[in-house]
Amino acid sequence: MKFVIQRVNHASVTVDHRIVGEIQKGFLVLIGVGEDDTKESADKLVRKMLGLRIFQDDQGKTNLSLKDVQGQLLLVSQFTLYANCKKGSRPSFIQAGSPQKAEELYEYIIEKCTESVPVVEKGIFGAYMKILLENDGPFTIILDERDL
Repeated sequence: MKFVIQRVNHASVTVDHRIVGEIQKGFLVLIGVGEDDTKESADKLVRKMLGLRIFQDDQGKTNLSLKDVQGQLLLVSQFTLYANCKKGSRPSFIQAGSPQKAEELYEYIIEKCTESVPVVEKGIFGAYMKILLENDGPFTIILDERDL
């Protein structure tokens, strides 16, 4: 499982010219689910993400968590995080989880996040989405379950 976490001032996701999710200060999180991922994988990454202290405190140090700043979450499923570009010029996605598995774990992640974060917005699984964001910093972190 992979999370690409972007600290944002605001972000939105649009499907068919309609905003389906929108947040202010917080994290835009792109979520990739692999074939071997489980709810335990999701729990591990959600805990790590929610504990990240990457917002600035009064001294300008990255010392505050999402909770500390009353931050919001925008969660977007993105199977392309599992692109394998080793051969040729066309990526392979065979390491990505099946759509059924990925959707189940994506919904599970949303559910787990809503237990701790008051504002959790999301994209639409499997839809063609356009994402608009203002990255704060820029500050982007990649969490890969294999590295934790």
